[in-house]
Amino acid sequence: MVRLTKRSNPMVKPPVTDRRSPDADTEQRILDAAHRVFLRRGSAGARTQEIADEAGVNKALLHYYFRTKERLAAAVFGRAASKLMPPVIASLASNDELETKVERVIEIELDVLLRHPYLPGYIIAELTHNPARAKQLIASLTGVAIDELAPRLLTTLDKQIRARVRAGRLRSIAADQFILNLLSLCIFPFAARPMVQAVLHLDDAAFERLIARRKRDLPAFFLQALRP
Repeated sequence: MVRLTKRSNPMVKPPVTDRRSPDADTEQRILDAAHRVFLRRGSAGARTQEIADEAGVNKALLHYYFRTKERLAAAVFGRAASKLMPPVIASLASNDELETKVERVIEIELDVLLRHPYLPGYIIAELTHNPARAKQLIASLTGVAIDELAPRLLTTLDKQIRARVRAGRLRSIAADQFILNLLSLCIFPFAARPMVQAVLHLDDAAFERLIARRKRDLPAFFLQALRP
């Protein structure tokens, strides 16, 4: 028996189980609600009833849009990771000067994470439980398989690093270490935010000021550490 869905048959209408009138933003409300619940509990610990309650819909409508919690989790994860990964990958793979790349990646990472501070913890947790999702996500976001994208990105960076080493402007460092060091310095304050705020006695406003200073100071710190 063929099951009709809203995508397979435009004549199929969603069940009127929303506590509010069905409208065009129902799917968005469910995604927003799932995002909040997954941040609190992780996708493994989240329950569809809690997500439905958070979105103000019944479980039947949630099931209509996403069928399973796994599909909903994949959609939420993809939306969350898309805020960070495409612009960072594009910047690192570009032909911009190395110094410009460092400044741009730091700006992207800190700006996005300041708006979505619990994103790193959520993404790390999801990839820990669903490691295959990383390759699938990168391919869907960039249109290029990671096995093809990674060598291209590393080759571009390696050429730029080698040119600066030959010119005496940079100490030798492998391209993969360059990327790991740069991203780690951006992500750690957010991944460890509760600990950072507790140790440094920071409230939320003070943490934001800390990140603003980091955005200003980190490019010079990172590049200076690589000077010969």
